[in-house]
Amino acid sequence: MKKIWMTAMVTSVAAVALLGGCATQSNSGSVYRSSQTQNEQSVRMGYVESVREVTIDKGQTGVGTAAGAALGGIAAGSNIGQGNGAIAAGIVGAVAGGILGQTIEKRNSQQRGLEITVKLDNGDMKAITQDADEIFRVGDRVRLLSNGRTTRVTH
Repeated sequence: MKKIWMTAMVTSVAAVALLGGCATQSNSGSVYRSSQTQNEQSVRMGYVESVREVTIDKGQTGVGTAAGAALGGIAAGSNIGQGNGAIAAGIVGAVAGGILGQTIEKRNSQQRGLEITVKLDNGDMKAITQDADEIFRVGDRVRLLSNGRTTRVTH
């Protein structure tokens, strides 16, 4: 009974760590972090020249690999054999779990984005990449909002 309780506890901790590693910041033109509010931004107007779909890769933390390895090792090691058999099963389970965890984290860290090229009213061309959560078409009148570090495109 103690072995089952321990397995459940470690599995729960690893699952929480895996989910926590999936939390990422938004690159949306419509999402502001609290620190970005009440700050002045410059506004430039222009027209969309082109829109290209891209993939935004937010990177991997390694949490998926570690959590998957822990879960796989515990699950396989505690359920298969005893002694050396359990150790071998635990190692194989840890490797397989690590690969699966890494794959899940990678899939969750990539999302659809847009590279939006805008011709400003003064003739300058700017390209901004952000989450694909708003529809932009060539010829749309848009605003570029900039705070000196971050620029977003909005209608």
